[in-house]
Amino acid sequence: MMIIWNIIFLLILIIFVLFFFRVLLFKTGLIHTFNKLITTIQDSFHVYQYLKVPEFNENMQYNLLYGKLSLYLNSLPSIEDSDCINLLTGSNQNDIVLSLHANQTINDSFLGARLFWLSEESELDRTGSFVLKIRKADKRRILRPYFNHIHAIVDEIENQRKRELRLFITDGGSAGKSRWRSTPFTHPSTFETIAMESDLKDKIKSDLESFLKAKQYYRRIGRVWKRSFLLYGPSGTGKSSFVAAMANFLSYDVYDVDLSKVKSDSDLKFLFVETTPKSIIVVEDLDRFLEEKSKLTSSFSVSGIQNFMDGILSTCCGEERVMVFTMSNKEQIDPILLRPGRVDVHIHFPVCDFSAFKSLASNYLGVKEHKLFPQVEEIFRQGASLSHSEIGELMIANRDSPTRAIRSVIGALKTDGDGRGSEEMIQRQIRDDDVDSSQERFNTVKDLRRIYSLFRKRGSRRSQASISPMP
Repeated sequence: MMIIWNIIFLLILIIFVLFFFRVLLFKTGLIHTFNKLITTIQDSFHVYQYLKVPEFNENMQYNLLYGKLSLYLNSLPSIEDSDCINLLTGSNQNDIVLSLHANQTINDSFLGARLFWLSEESELDRTGSFVLKIRKADKRRILRPYFNHIHAIVDEIENQRKRELRLFITDGGSAGKSRWRSTPFTHPSTFETIAMESDLKDKIKSDLESFLKAKQYYRRIGRVWKRSFLLYGPSGTGKSSFVAAMANFLSYDVYDVDLSKVKSDSDLKFLFVETTPKSIIVVEDLDRFLEEKSKLTSSFSVSGIQNFMDGILSTCCGEERVMVFTMSNKEQIDPILLRPGRVDVHIHFPVCDFSAFKSLASNYLGVKEHKLFPQVEEIFRQGASLSHSEIGELMIANRDSPTRAIRSVIGALKTDGDGRGSEEMIQRQIRDDDVDSSQERFNTVKDLRRIYSLFRKRGSRRSQASISPMP
């Protein structure tokens, strides 16, 4: 009988010790140390190979596989077991995204094999890399299917969520360092919000949709799958907003090339090499740069621009890209620079006309028809004009009252209007039936006087600038 009690006591003691050991492991975090010890012991019985996936290749061209791996690893449930993870805001401000921190390891399993990914970051140039640790016995069996699995998962993730667009700006970095820095691209412009003739807008959208579906066609005819646009017109006519609308329509990233930071022709080539597919490459104010080049001497040449547009590099590394060049006036530009092949589509952005004014009024004020529209149309017919941005700013400033906003535009067109207005037209009495209330009439007259004073000062500055001697 004593033996039975001893056995029962021993069992109770063992259960208590195991329970205490389990609590000690899980409550104090010793379980992680214990798991690492077990893993170390298991590793000593296997031979491993290491495969490195750098962020940039030896030519400093972005490695697309690195981007896919980053998205895949950050989606694994085991990322929560890492010692250190980054908490980031997703495309939606209310979303929190987990991201693997540098020098951290994450575990994965595939077809019965265990795999380990180490995130590394170079202290020299801050570029990252992922290192795959895989058993040599499993490498031939699972490596290719495993990467096919990663591609499939990433494609599924990208299809389930809207692609987060990025804006890349020229950094002017040194050798061994990326020349681009990026920020989320959140510009709200769309083809529905820009002021442009509906027929032209439809043609451009159709052209872009055709481009998206033309990969096999371009391959068949032996041409690189890219498209180039020239946007020309005065400042403030909506060229930058049009580029943003293109990016949102195509779901393409935007690379803004700052030519003032380009040191040489080879530097421009490296900038192009580091761009990625599904991107719009923008060179703004190209005519101003070419004009400055004729007066200054530097290591960056006009032929470098030509090669950037259609050289051998762009044909080899320009797949699935759209190139956009903007300028105020193309008449003074050498036609060779704008020949077909270098520029496929020319789009003129004129100053605002009545059709564009109605689009702006609908977008900014929510007004499709108004009793003052005939008066605005008559002023445009007489030759007065302003840029889209100038009219847009007047509408924003008076957005609470569409009538006051339209009157502000009328006053601006009469006082400025490319210098065709007259002071007598501004100082004329406003008819009572054109005003909704006496208070609105008072505000309108005061706004017109303030606008007139503003444009008279600006006109004075223009006159002084026009007669100043050239340096």
